[in-house]
Amino acid sequence: MESIIEVKNLTKKYGNLTAVDNIAFSINNGEIFGFLGPNAAGKTTTINMLIGMAKITAGRIFYKNNDITEKIKKFQAFIGVVPDESNLYEELTGFENLCFCASLYGINRPKREAKAKQLLEIFQLSDAANRRFKSYSKGMKRKLTIAASLVHEPEILFLDEPTTGIDVASSRQIRSLIKKLNDGGMTVFLTTHYIEEAERLCNRIAFINKGKIIKMDTVEKFIDDISQSNVIEVLFEPTPIDKDFLLEKLNLSFPELECSFKAENTIKVISKAKIDVSPVVSFLSSNGIYILEAKLIRATLEDAFVKLTGIEIDAMKKEKEKK
Repeated sequence: MESIIEVKNLTKKYGNLTAVDNIAFSINNGEIFGFLGPNAAGKTTTINMLIGMAKITAGRIFYKNNDITEKIKKFQAFIGVVPDESNLYEELTGFENLCFCASLYGINRPKREAKAKQLLEIFQLSDAANRRFKSYSKGMKRKLTIAASLVHEPEILFLDEPTTGIDVASSRQIRSLIKKLNDGGMTVFLTTHYIEEAERLCNRIAFINKGKIIKMDTVEKFIDDISQSNVIEVLFEPTPIDKDFLLEKLNLSFPELECSFKAENTIKVISKAKIDVSPVVSFLSSNGIYILEAKLIRATLEDAFVKLTGIEIDAMKKEKEKK
């Protein structure tokens, strides 16, 4: 697939601090490419270098095979940028903000007003068109900020933490809008610390931490790589049992399986080969245990992320929410 953006050996230093450390990646035309990582991983700094908001310490940036490292300002006409915090004007209405943004790209008044109305309708903000931006909810503000980034019909959209700090319903709407934009041919580069967002939206993901890209691949490949074992969880009705004795009997009866207790009433069964759970269920039933459920547990992108980075997703979310 043809790349629209290619980055080689990109580095950003602030004195003795290396915020982005010699990273390399490409963004394919028409894909959603994501950076997944914790706060201070280098996500925003990378975007800021790509859009000309931060000076590059070292490395090269290519747009459609053309080296734009020294002329990123010219590249800005082809991109839309949605920062992690809105850059629109509080005292202007939604309609006025969109018209103003369009004027910055030299779009004449009739066209920019028509475009503003079109975007307000697409983003379901027509009813709030004449309200001041400061009166918008967080979700509405984020939607208008995305709309503003599209007034000049860019080829690639940069989204920095698009759903951080907004309610669940608005997050769902924004993810749906991003998917629709991509389905219409828009190339998207987004940063996120939400594992489910990356998994739902991105074609490819780069895990980034402490300024370094740890691994980059498709969601499917990440999950395939982590799925080296088959795992089944057996949930049973709570009952007084000698757990150690039961596990000993299980492991003697099924030496090819690795059995353990995940919770007081849940047994985890792991095998490198496919598991036939029927004999295990029959064995437990014959030992006076009433089975409620036996289910196959599939590996997830979260499993891959935790294994590769050592960072727990819940801890990463809490860290971000403190900001």
